Amino acid sequence: MIAETARTLQASAPIWLPAAAGFGVVWNLYGAYQFAGSFFQTRESLVAIGMTASQAELYLSLPAWLSVVFAIGVLGGLAGSIALLMRRRIALPILAASLVGYVLLFGGDAYYGVFANIPTQLVILAVVVAIAIALFAVSVHAGKRSMLD
Repeated sequence: MIAETARTLQASAPIWLPAAAGFGVVWNLYGAYQFAGSFFQTRESLVAIGMTASQAELYLSLPAWLSVVFAIGVLGGLAGSIALLMRRRIALPILAASLVGYVLLFGGDAYYGVFANIPTQLVILAVVVAIAIALFAVSVHAGKRSMLD
């Protein structure tokens, strides 16, 4: 019975499902790398990558809760993408939490003036949120089509 269910799941999953999940894994691994690097950023290192001194000061003065929601977004995205790749139903709530984390990060960046002072951050975070929406939508679609176990 279990082997039959596994064969059915494998046969019923179109190529876009593992492709989207695989992309999510790679994308969120890069995000995890960026998140880990954020712990080592200094005013000097941020200026060295192109920020002005005032932009670097703003970035470094952001409240800790923004780092927490960034972690939820990126680590949830990674875990959810892995679960989606494994065709597990748990991908849905994990990717939902990731999306909530990224939306809160977007709201926090808007509130604290990050977008006004670092316009490229708006574009970057908009793409991040769009990808989180897409991954969540893929998990919902796959769940409705009984592609997840």
